[in-house]
Amino acid sequence: MERSIAPRLVSVAVPTRNRPDTLRLALQSIRALEGPDLKFEILVGDNGDMPETKTVAEEFGGVYVRASDGCGPGRNAGMRIATGDYIAFLDDDDVFLPGNIRPHLAMLDAHPELDAVVGQLIKTDPNLENHSASQPEKDPGQGDELTRSLLGGFFPQMGTTVARASVIKKDGLFDESLVYGQDLDWQLRIARRGAMGYTPTPCILFRGRASGTYDNMALKRVQFDRRVFLRHALPEWRLWSSPIAFFKAYTRNIEFFYWYFAHVAGEYLNRGDNQKAAAAVGGALYVFPLRGMVHLITRPHFRRALLAGPFRRQADKAPARS
Repeated sequence: MERSIAPRLVSVAVPTRNRPDTLRLALQSIRALEGPDLKFEILVGDNGDMPETKTVAEEFGGVYVRASDGCGPGRNAGMRIATGDYIAFLDDDDVFLPGNIRPHLAMLDAHPELDAVVGQLIKTDPNLENHSASQPEKDPGQGDELTRSLLGGFFPQMGTTVARASVIKKDGLFDESLVYGQDLDWQLRIARRGAMGYTPTPCILFRGRASGTYDNMALKRVQFDRRVFLRHALPEWRLWSSPIAFFKAYTRNIEFFYWYFAHVAGEYLNRGDNQKAAAAVGGALYVFPLRGMVHLITRPHFRRALLAGPFRRQADKAPARS
Protein backbone atom coordinates (compact mmCIF):
# COMPACT_ATOMS: atom_id res chain seq x y z
CA MET A 1 0.00 0.00 0.00
CA GLU A 2 1.43 3.37 -1.04
CA ARG A 3 2.05 5.90 1.64
CA SER A 4 0.13 9.16 1.16
CA ILE A 5 2.11 12.37 1.06
CA ALA A 6 0.73 15.42 2.83
CA PRO A 7 0.06 18.39 0.53
CA ARG A 8 2.35 21.42 0.62
CA LEU A 9 0.86 24.44 2.39
CA VAL A 10 1.57 27.79 0.77
CA SER A 11 0.43 30.98 2.49
CA VAL A 12 -0.70 33.67 0.04
CA ALA A 13 -0.64 37.30 1.22
CA VAL A 14 -3.26 39.37 -0.63
CA PRO A 15 -3.30 43.13 0.09
CA THR A 16 -6.58 44.80 -0.84
CA ARG A 17 -8.41 48.09 -0.71
CA ASN A 18 -12.07 48.54 -1.67
CA ARG A 19 -12.07 46.20 -4.68
CA PRO A 20 -14.26 43.25 -3.66
CA ASP A 21 -15.14 42.33 -7.26
CA THR A 22 -11.56 41.95 -8.46
CA LEU A 23 -10.59 40.43 -5.09
CA ARG A 24 -13.13 37.67 -5.68
CA LEU A 25 -11.50 36.79 -9.02
CA ALA A 26 -8.05 36.85 -7.40
CA LEU A 27 -9.03 34.49 -4.57
CA GLN A 28 -10.89 32.22 -6.97
CA SER A 29 -7.72 31.87 -9.05
CA ILE A 30 -5.77 30.85 -5.94
CA ARG A 31 -8.21 28.12 -4.96
CA ALA A 32 -8.27 26.86 -8.56
CA LEU A 33 -4.62 25.79 -8.24
CA GLU A 34 -5.23 23.50 -5.27
CA GLY A 35 -4.90 19.74 -5.59
CA PRO A 36 -3.88 16.66 -3.60
CA ASP A 37 -0.31 17.96 -3.55
CA LEU A 38 -0.96 21.63 -2.81
CA LYS A 39 -3.13 23.68 -0.44
CA PHE A 40 -3.29 27.42 0.16
CA GLU A 41 -3.71 29.54 3.25
CA ILE A 42 -5.24 32.80 1.98
CA LEU A 43 -4.37 35.86 4.08
CA VAL A 44 -6.25 39.03 3.10
CA GLY A 45 -4.72 42.26 4.46
CA ASP A 46 -7.42 44.92 4.11
CA ASN A 47 -6.71 48.66 4.33
CA GLY A 48 -10.07 49.72 2.93
CA ASP A 49 -13.46 50.41 4.46
CA MET A 50 -15.90 48.18 2.54
CA PRO A 51 -17.63 45.44 4.60
CA GLU A 52 -17.89 43.31 1.44
CA THR A 53 -14.14 42.69 1.54
CA LYS A 54 -14.36 40.53 4.65
CA THR A 55 -17.30 38.65 3.16
CA VAL A 56 -15.32 37.85 0.00
CA ALA A 57 -12.30 36.71 2.03
CA GLU A 58 -14.46 34.36 4.10
CA GLU A 59 -16.24 33.09 0.97
CA PHE A 60 -12.94 31.53 -0.11
CA GLY A 61 -11.88 30.36 3.33
CA GLY A 62 -9.44 33.21 3.74
CA VAL A 63 -8.15 34.75 6.95
CA TYR A 64 -9.16 38.41 7.12
CA VAL A 65 -6.89 40.88 8.88
CA ARG A 66 -6.94 44.66 9.07
CA ALA A 67 -3.90 46.56 7.77
CA SER A 68 -2.71 50.14 7.50
CA ASP A 69 -2.57 51.91 4.13
CA GLY A 70 -0.51 50.50 1.28
CA CYS A 71 0.43 47.20 -0.33
CA GLY A 72 3.46 46.74 1.93
CA PRO A 73 1.47 46.87 5.18
CA GLY A 74 -1.20 44.66 3.61
CA ARG A 75 1.36 41.99 2.74
CA ASN A 76 3.07 42.33 6.11
CA ALA A 77 -0.24 41.79 7.91
CA GLY A 78 -0.58 38.46 6.16
CA MET A 79 3.06 37.44 6.52
CA ARG A 80 2.97 37.98 10.29
CA ILE A 81 0.30 35.32 10.73
CA ALA A 82 1.34 32.92 7.95
CA THR A 83 1.64 29.26 8.95
CA GLY A 84 2.72 27.73 5.62
CA ASP A 85 6.24 26.59 4.81
CA TYR A 86 6.15 28.90 1.78
CA ILE A 87 4.78 32.36 1.10
CA ALA A 88 3.33 33.60 -2.17
CA PHE A 89 1.69 36.89 -3.04
CA LEU A 90 -1.14 38.20 -5.20
CA ASP A 91 -2.47 41.72 -5.66
CA ASP A 92 -6.23 42.02 -5.45
CA ASP A 93 -6.68 42.97 -9.12
CA ASP A 94 -4.49 40.24 -10.65
CA VAL A 95 -5.09 36.50 -11.06
CA PHE A 96 -2.93 33.40 -10.81
CA LEU A 97 -2.43 31.34 -13.96
CA PRO A 98 -2.84 27.54 -13.73
CA GLY A 99 0.90 26.91 -14.09
CA ASN A 100 1.94 29.11 -11.17
CA ILE A 101 3.50 27.96 -7.86
CA ARG A 102 4.45 24.33 -8.55
CA PRO A 103 7.50 25.17 -10.73
CA HIS A 104 8.70 27.52 -7.97
CA LEU A 105 8.42 24.79 -5.35
CA ALA A 106 10.24 22.33 -7.60
CA MET A 107 13.09 24.80 -8.06
CA LEU A 108 13.30 25.48 -4.32
CA ASP A 109 13.43 21.71 -3.72
CA ALA A 110 16.24 21.31 -6.25
CA HIS A 111 18.22 24.30 -4.97
CA PRO A 112 18.32 24.50 -1.17
CA GLU A 113 20.59 27.55 -1.44
CA LEU A 114 17.66 29.54 -2.84
CA ASP A 115 15.05 31.17 -0.62
CA ALA A 116 12.80 32.67 -3.31
CA VAL A 117 11.91 32.21 -6.97
CA VAL A 118 10.32 34.72 -9.36
CA GLY A 119 8.64 34.07 -12.70
CA GLN A 120 6.91 35.72 -15.64
CA LEU A 121 3.75 37.79 -16.00
CA ILE A 122 1.33 38.39 -18.85
CA LYS A 123 0.12 41.97 -19.17
CA THR A 124 -3.53 42.60 -19.99
CA ASP A 125 -5.91 45.52 -20.38
CA PRO A 126 -8.11 46.64 -17.43
CA ASN A 127 -10.57 43.84 -18.29
CA LEU A 128 -7.91 41.09 -18.21
CA GLU A 129 -8.11 40.85 -22.01
CA ASN A 130 -5.63 41.52 -24.85
CA HIS A 131 -2.81 39.45 -23.42
CA SER A 132 0.84 40.31 -24.05
CA ALA A 133 3.64 37.82 -24.51
CA SER A 134 5.07 36.43 -21.28
CA GLN A 135 7.49 38.89 -19.68
CA PRO A 136 10.40 39.03 -19.27
CA GLU A 137 11.05 37.50 -22.67
CA LYS A 138 14.78 37.34 -21.94
CA ASP A 139 16.13 35.24 -19.08
CA PRO A 140 17.26 37.69 -16.35
CA GLY A 141 19.90 35.23 -15.16
CA GLN A 142 20.85 33.86 -11.76
CA GLY A 143 23.09 35.11 -8.95
CA ASP A 144 24.81 38.43 -9.62
CA GLU A 145 23.30 38.56 -13.10
CA LEU A 146 19.80 38.43 -11.64
CA THR A 147 20.64 41.17 -9.14
CA ARG A 148 21.97 43.28 -11.99
CA SER A 149 18.73 42.68 -13.91
CA LEU A 150 16.65 43.71 -10.89
CA LEU A 151 18.66 46.93 -10.69
CA GLY A 152 18.39 47.48 -14.43
CA GLY A 153 14.68 47.57 -15.16
CA PHE A 154 13.44 44.04 -14.39
CA PHE A 155 10.51 44.34 -11.98
CA PRO A 156 9.22 40.86 -11.07
CA GLN A 157 5.66 41.45 -9.96
CA MET A 158 4.95 40.05 -6.49
CA GLY A 159 2.37 37.64 -7.88
CA THR A 160 5.21 35.81 -9.62
CA THR A 161 7.15 35.35 -6.35
CA VAL A 162 7.26 32.34 -4.03
CA ALA A 163 9.56 32.32 -0.98
CA ARG A 164 10.38 30.03 1.88
CA ALA A 165 8.67 31.24 5.06
CA SER A 166 12.10 31.30 6.72
CA VAL A 167 13.02 34.28 4.54
CA ILE A 168 11.12 36.51 6.96
CA LYS A 169 13.74 35.87 9.67
CA LYS A 170 16.59 36.46 7.22
CA ASP A 171 15.34 39.46 5.26
CA GLY A 172 12.46 40.85 7.27
CA LEU A 173 9.12 42.21 6.14
CA PHE A 174 8.33 44.90 3.58
CA ASP A 175 9.65 48.38 4.38
CA GLU A 176 6.50 50.32 5.24
CA SER A 177 8.32 53.65 4.94
CA LEU A 178 8.34 53.07 1.17
CA VAL A 179 4.95 54.02 -0.25
CA TYR A 180 6.03 52.50 -3.58
CA GLY A 181 8.92 50.24 -4.52
CA GLN A 182 8.70 48.20 -1.33
CA ASP A 183 8.22 45.05 -3.40
CA LEU A 184 11.46 45.47 -5.37
CA ASP A 185 13.28 46.51 -2.20
CA TRP A 186 12.25 43.26 -0.50
CA GLN A 187 13.18 41.15 -3.51
CA LEU A 188 16.58 42.82 -3.77
CA ARG A 189 17.39 41.97 -0.17
CA ILE A 190 17.03 38.31 -1.08
CA ALA A 191 18.74 38.57 -4.47
CA ARG A 192 21.79 40.44 -3.17
CA ARG A 193 22.75 37.49 -0.98
CA GLY A 194 22.42 35.12 -3.94
CA ALA A 195 19.24 33.45 -2.68
CA MET A 196 16.81 34.25 -5.50
CA GLY A 197 16.16 32.19 -8.62
CA TYR A 198 14.09 32.60 -11.78
CA THR A 199 11.74 30.24 -13.57
CA PRO A 200 10.48 30.96 -17.12
CA THR A 201 6.90 30.24 -16.03
CA PRO A 202 3.88 32.47 -16.82
CA CYS A 203 2.50 33.06 -13.33
CA ILE A 204 -0.15 35.78 -13.39
CA LEU A 205 -2.38 37.95 -15.51
CA PHE A 206 -1.27 41.47 -14.60
CA ARG A 207 -4.18 43.87 -14.97
CA GLY A 208 -3.20 47.08 -16.76
CA ARG A 209 -4.52 50.53 -15.97
CA ALA A 210 -6.62 52.67 -18.26
CA SER A 211 -4.50 55.26 -20.06
CA GLY A 212 -4.24 58.50 -18.12
CA THR A 213 -5.20 57.02 -14.74
CA TYR A 214 -1.60 56.49 -13.63
CA ASP A 215 -0.18 60.04 -13.83
CA ASN A 216 -0.07 61.01 -10.15
CA MET A 217 1.05 57.56 -9.04
CA ALA A 218 3.81 57.50 -11.67
CA LEU A 219 5.25 60.79 -10.39
CA LYS A 220 5.37 59.38 -6.86
CA ARG A 221 6.78 56.05 -7.99
CA VAL A 222 9.73 57.73 -9.68
CA GLN A 223 10.83 59.17 -6.34
CA PHE A 224 10.63 55.87 -4.48
CA ASP A 225 12.12 53.78 -7.29
CA ARG A 226 15.12 56.12 -7.36
CA ARG A 227 15.50 55.65 -3.61
CA VAL A 228 15.30 51.87 -3.85
CA PHE A 229 17.81 51.81 -6.72
CA LEU A 230 20.38 53.86 -4.83
CA ARG A 231 19.80 51.94 -1.59
CA HIS A 232 20.79 48.67 -3.27
CA ALA A 233 22.95 49.69 -6.24
CA LEU A 234 25.53 51.79 -4.41
CA PRO A 235 26.63 48.93 -2.11
CA GLU A 236 26.75 46.65 -5.18
CA TRP A 237 28.78 48.96 -7.44
CA ARG A 238 31.05 45.96 -8.20
CA LEU A 239 28.30 44.55 -10.45
CA TRP A 240 29.03 47.15 -13.14
CA SER A 241 32.19 47.47 -15.17
CA SER A 242 32.20 51.28 -15.21
CA PRO A 243 30.32 54.39 -14.03
CA ILE A 244 28.72 54.51 -17.48
CA ALA A 245 27.34 50.99 -17.03
CA PHE A 246 26.04 52.01 -13.59
CA PHE A 247 24.30 55.07 -15.08
CA LYS A 248 22.74 52.95 -17.83
CA ALA A 249 21.29 50.64 -15.19
CA TYR A 250 19.84 53.65 -13.36
CA THR A 251 18.32 54.88 -16.63
CA ARG A 252 16.71 51.53 -17.41
CA ASN A 253 15.38 51.38 -13.87
CA ILE A 254 13.08 54.37 -14.29
CA GLU A 255 12.76 54.98 -18.04
CA PHE A 256 9.35 53.29 -18.15
CA PHE A 257 8.00 56.39 -16.45
CA TYR A 258 9.56 58.72 -19.02
CA TRP A 259 7.95 56.88 -21.93
CA TYR A 260 4.68 56.63 -20.06
CA PHE A 261 4.48 60.42 -19.73
CA ALA A 262 5.65 60.95 -23.31
CA HIS A 263 2.90 58.62 -24.54
CA VAL A 264 0.01 60.08 -22.54
CA ALA A 265 1.13 63.62 -23.45
CA GLY A 266 0.36 62.78 -27.07
CA GLU A 267 -2.97 61.20 -26.14
CA TYR A 268 -4.02 64.24 -24.11
CA LEU A 269 -2.98 66.57 -26.93
CA ASN A 270 -5.04 64.61 -29.47
CA ARG A 271 -8.06 64.80 -27.17
CA GLY A 272 -7.64 68.55 -26.73
CA ASP A 273 -6.85 68.25 -23.01
CA ASN A 274 -4.04 70.77 -23.17
CA GLN A 275 -3.41 71.22 -19.47
CA LYS A 276 -2.97 67.48 -18.91
CA ALA A 277 -0.77 67.29 -22.02
CA ALA A 278 1.52 69.98 -20.63
CA ALA A 279 1.55 68.31 -17.20
CA ALA A 280 2.52 64.98 -18.78
CA VAL A 281 5.47 66.60 -20.56
CA GLY A 282 6.42 68.10 -17.21
CA GLY A 283 6.36 64.58 -15.77
CA ALA A 284 8.71 63.36 -18.50
CA LEU A 285 11.06 66.28 -17.83
CA TYR A 286 11.01 65.39 -14.13
CA VAL A 287 12.12 61.83 -14.89
CA PHE A 288 14.88 62.69 -17.39
CA PRO A 289 15.43 66.47 -17.76
CA LEU A 290 18.15 66.26 -20.41
CA ARG A 291 16.36 63.69 -22.56
CA GLY A 292 13.19 65.75 -22.24
CA MET A 293 14.94 68.91 -23.44
CA VAL A 294 16.31 67.04 -26.46
CA HIS A 295 12.85 65.72 -27.31
CA LEU A 296 11.36 69.20 -27.00
CA ILE A 297 13.68 70.15 -29.84
CA THR A 298 13.43 67.01 -31.96
CA ARG A 299 9.79 65.96 -31.45
CA PRO A 300 7.23 68.61 -32.51
CA HIS A 301 4.26 66.94 -30.80
CA PHE A 302 6.22 66.88 -27.54
CA ARG A 303 6.86 70.61 -27.85
CA ARG A 304 3.23 71.32 -28.77
CA ALA A 305 2.02 69.37 -25.75
CA LEU A 306 4.18 71.42 -23.39
CA LEU A 307 3.20 74.75 -24.90
CA ALA A 308 -0.49 73.94 -25.26
CA GLY A 309 -1.24 74.21 -21.56
CA PRO A 310 0.10 77.67 -20.71
CA PHE A 311 -0.89 79.25 -24.02
CA ARG A 312 -4.41 77.84 -23.82
CA ARG A 313 -4.80 79.19 -20.29
CA GLN A 314 -3.67 82.65 -21.46
CA ALA A 315 -6.12 82.52 -24.36
CA ASP A 316 -8.96 81.61 -22.02
CA LYS A 317 -8.14 84.63 -19.82
CA ALA A 318 -7.95 87.08 -22.73
CA PRO A 319 -11.03 89.28 -23.35
CA ALA A 320 -13.25 88.19 -26.21
CA ARG A 321 -13.07 90.24 -29.40
CA SER A 322 -16.02 91.03 -31.59
